[in-house]
Amino acid sequence: MGVQEIADKIRSRVASAGFEHSVKFDTGSDGVIVIDGATVSTTDAPTDCTVKLSLDDLDSLIAGDLNPTMAFMAGKLKVEGDMTVAMALSQLLG
Repeated sequence: MGVQEIADKIRSRVASAGFEHSVKFDTGSDGVIVIDGATVSTTDAPTDCTVKLSLDDLDSLIAGDLNPTMAFMAGKLKVEGDMTVAMALSQLLG
């Protein structure tokens, strides 16, 4: 699944969630997904928190097949910036 398809899946979840932060999923050469409040885009922008992971791991995370805490502990994802934003996001996507 590509970045745009994953962004579309995320968009439906954040639209009514009341998420008030900004987060970037950085999948390296595959692209980025930026969540800013209820807006989801594939255009790079500064955010409160950046989560770096592979596109496959992001797909698994969104599908619910990859536990975000376990992925962090195993080094599959890295968080830069405000860790509390990443924690709030895990509740949103879980």
